[in-house]
Amino acid sequence: MKTKQLLALPLIAVLLSACTATTSLRSSDPSLAVKINDDAPLVLKAPVTKTYKATSFGQYRFRATQEGMEPMYGLVPLKFNSGYLVADILFFAPAAFYNLREVYPFYEFDVAQGVVRYKKKEQDQWTSYKPTAAEVERARAYFNQ
Repeated sequence: MKTKQLLALPLIAVLLSACTATTSLRSSDPSLAVKINDDAPLVLKAPVTKTYKATSFGQYRFRATQEGMEPMYGLVPLKFNSGYLVADILFFAPAAFYNLREVYPFYEFDVAQGVVRYKKKEQDQWTSYKPTAAEVERARAYFNQ
């Protein structure tokens, strides 16, 4: 019985860690600070590495501030986890309620241009995302509660 418990612990740890993703946040300006949901603001003088939980239905709202500019609000673009979906269907379908989307590995916030850039691999080209008016209002309402 004790051997089964010892083997189960690493398996549980691996399954729980699979529900998170690590990202690198950077900025086009060293004075930019970004606040994501309830986290403390991060000043992006240099790239910052952060880990976030995977989600199926939730959003990561952000407020990016830069000296001398109006704050930028929006939702962090998330990528779909097709591999997790297959694993959820094969092994534990209820997990699909928790892990179908996660952060991209790389983000760059640019308040001056009003965009968030993201990519999957370091060598990929940036994809630009401009928050819609509805997303801006949703994020602004969240931070101004």
